[in-house]
Order: sequence, then C-alpha cells, then structure tokens
Amino acid sequence: MGAVVVIGATAGIGLELARHYAEAGREVVLTGRDAGRARAAAKEVGGAATGLGFDLSRPEEIGAALAEVGPVDALVLSAVDRDQNTVAEFDIAAARHLVTLKLVGYAEVVHALRERLSAESGVLLFGGQAKVRPYPGSTTVSTVNAGVEGLVRTLAVELAPVRVNSIHPGIVGDSPYWRDKPAAVLDGVRAGTLTGRLASMADVVAASVFLLENPAINNVSLTVDGGWR
Repeated sequence: MGAVVVIGATAGIGLELARHYAEAGREVVLTGRDAGRARAAAKEVGGAATGLGFDLSRPEEIGAALAEVGPVDALVLSAVDRDQNTVAEFDIAAARHLVTLKLVGYAEVVHALRERLSAESGVLLFGGQAKVRPYPGSTTVSTVNAGVEGLVRTLAVELAPVRVNSIHPGIVGDSPYWRDKPAAVLDGVRAGTLTGRLASMADVVAASVFLLENPAINNVSLTVDGGWR
C-alpha cells in the first residue's frame, strides 16, 4: 500500500486530513513551507507520518524535495495562501505568488509524483467558493480557484485512469482562519445556508475522503458549504 501525501498540512484542514489517515494506520507524508513545522505536525498526528518542507511558490525545487517519496495511493493538494488584491490597486508580486503557488506549484507536484501514482490512486485539489462568490479583494483568489477546476479537467484526462477531483469549501466555521471571527460575521453567513450551519473541518475531511476513495468519482468539483445561498 502506498502513502497518502498531503501538500500543505501543517494547519487547518490539511492537518486534519493527515490526522485522519494516520489514525487509520496509513503511511502519511505531509508537507509545509517550513521543514521544522512539517516535522512537528507529523509528530503531532503520530503513526507512520513524516514531514517534508518546501515552498510551492518555488516550483523548481519541488521535484528534489519529493524525491524520496515512494508509491502514492492518495495525493492531496490543500496548500493555501491568503491574498487581498483588487484591480484598482493591483499587486503584481502578490498575484504572481498566489498563481505560482496554487496552479504552477500544484501542477508541478503532480508532475513530480505522476510515476508513483497507480491506476487506483486518487488526486484531490483544494479550491474554494471564491470562484463563484467573489468579494472585494478576491481578484486573484477567485481567478485561481476557478483555475483549479480547469486544472482538474486536464489532469483527469492526462492521468487517466488515475482519478482527479477538486473540493471547494465555503466558510469552515471551526477552521483556524474563521473560528475567531466576530459572531456577527459568522451568524450572517450561517443564516444564509440552507442547513442553518456552517461547514466544519470534519465535514470537509469526510468529503475529501469520499472524493479520494470512491472509485466511481472522477473529474468532479464538489462544493461543501451547506447550500450557501
């Protein structure tokens, strides 16, 4: 059995997904920008977990960083970087960083590990609901998250029979980014969902496992937001 590789797993949903597989007895390789933090996260999740450090925004270094990874059963690309960018005050450097990290970096990880995937492997890319729900300052985030869908479509064709899917969470109420936001902010979003509740990290982990493991699910972009209107 091959490893579960989670790119961007030192905090938040990526960490919880790595924890899920480690607790299930799987070999887990988790990564982050900082090697020390990645090793600490691997120690935290326990089991057969190891941590590697590299920066997705420096894609030329990715292949070497992943050179020692063996066969891969599941590959998760969950790394994210927060960005506030508008056309009125466009920050080219910030835009280039995010596009490189989440599109070029994601693609290069798949390129580096493609020969270690098997016909039964699953690949999962994280996007986000900014692709269809833009907000002031989401110029780059909305564009990149929409780009994740395009990347999934071409990877599903190029890597077949390896399955490739994407997941697009809405506001995840107990995630590190959102849990300390003012109650008024979260209550307003909660009221706009059909379920009357915000998605949780456990919800997103469960959806991720479904996308990775169900053999009939391929080239799917799944929204996880409680029916946010």
